[in-house]
Amino acid sequence: QVRLVESGGGSVQAGGSLRLSCAASGYSDSNYCIGWFRQAPGKEREGVAVIGSDGRTTYVDSVKGRFTISKDNAKNTLYLQMNSLKPDDTGMYYCAAVVIPRGGYCILGTWWYNRWGRGTQVTVSS
Repeated sequence: QVRLVESGGGSVQAGGSLRLSCAASGYSDSNYCIGWFRQAPGKEREGVAVIGSDGRTTYVDSVKGRFTISKDNAKNTLYLQMNSLKPDDTGMYYCAAVVIPRGGYCILGTWWYNRWGRGTQVTVSS
């Protein structure tokens, strides 16, 4: 049973930093996509950053240069380092994953992912 558990959310002022973590368990496949998604109140959930089992990353334009996604395979943990946070970054942040065929690709679309964590709240005040 795949399980994803997020942590690290909190409240910060604009310009501050947070690091989110996602502990993954139950995964045995070697080809997968895993990433971070967020949902602000009244808005649709959107992809923020994803990383494939090959290490390739994709970011939404609004976070490029500020956020960094990484994974520690030994610890089965995904991270999102968020710097220069803005009030628009406020939302519930979710970790999600999907197994893909060898040679497959990772995208930011939420519909691509079929395993989700429960989320961690990030609030950025101005």
